[in-house]
Amino acid sequence: MDTFQNMRLFVSVVEAGSFTAVAQNLGISTARVSRAVSGLESRLRARLLERSARRIALTDAGGRYLERCEQILACIDEAEAEAKEFRARPNGKLRIHAMTSIGMHYVVPAIRKYQLNYPEVSVDLTLAQHAPDLLEEGYHISIVSDNQWSKPGYASQWIGRAFSVACASPAYLEKHGIPGMPSDLADHICLRTMTTVSPLDSWSFDGPRGGETVALPPALFQVNSADAMANAVRAGMGIAMLPNYVADGWIESGDIVRIMPDYVSQPTAIYAQYPLHQCRDAKIRTLCDFLRDHPLGLLLTHETSSESTA
Repeated sequence: MDTFQNMRLFVSVVEAGSFTAVAQNLGISTARVSRAVSGLESRLRARLLERSARRIALTDAGGRYLERCEQILACIDEAEAEAKEFRARPNGKLRIHAMTSIGMHYVVPAIRKYQLNYPEVSVDLTLAQHAPDLLEEGYHISIVSDNQWSKPGYASQWIGRAFSVACASPAYLEKHGIPGMPSDLADHICLRTMTTVSPLDSWSFDGPRGGETVALPPALFQVNSADAMANAVRAGMGIAMLPNYVADGWIESGDIVRIMPDYVSQPTAIYAQYPLHQCRDAKIRTLCDFLRDHPLGLLLTHETSSESTA
């Protein structure tokens, strides 16, 4: 008989405490169950069970072997379940949370394309800057930045990398001139986007000369929304750092201009986070794969990456 099948019968005998009970439950002969256990003992050259007319008992070797059998069989069951679920067509409702700006500019168009491939999936999307408790609030997945994703009991999949760029309106640049490097910002109106990760009195850049941090002049305007800031930049109020997924559309339309194109700021990894026990859910798996493989031209830098963890 197959070794794995013999293992299953051995585990069943231990759990039931009887060869006869296992045979009756499976609809096979007691002799067949007995041969399975005897075959394991012959193969291992060790007695696994002590048998008597009234009961069976594990030997020391049998106890250790039982533990290994349970681990091995659990892995086999999991592998089979994964293979079956991989073939399953995703369907039903998928509740998603995403950070506000990235949800508007990246997740919404991604979902539109995702649903063309998987029309049986309906999506309930919530945009909020702070990640919810997925289990308590009933979400399947959250699209978050690298400073939010790491939590016990959750898995994450790396999607891409975002960053911020310096932008201004054509009218502002015509009036005030075009800064060529970060040190030139001291002579300009610098608008502030208030976040939990960026200071209000300085901007840091990665550029041709490595990392640079520049002190900013006093702020004339600040706001806690990147999309509101993009409107302020378009109105000619000053220079601001905008996430690339927010700035892209405005730059393409010509409403704003990216300045200092050799410099970027605040590189941020973007992750899809989901409860660990739901990692084989077909909806979650296919959406994560889709987000990772379809940056949609929104400047999320897609890289071949191993930044996926559990």
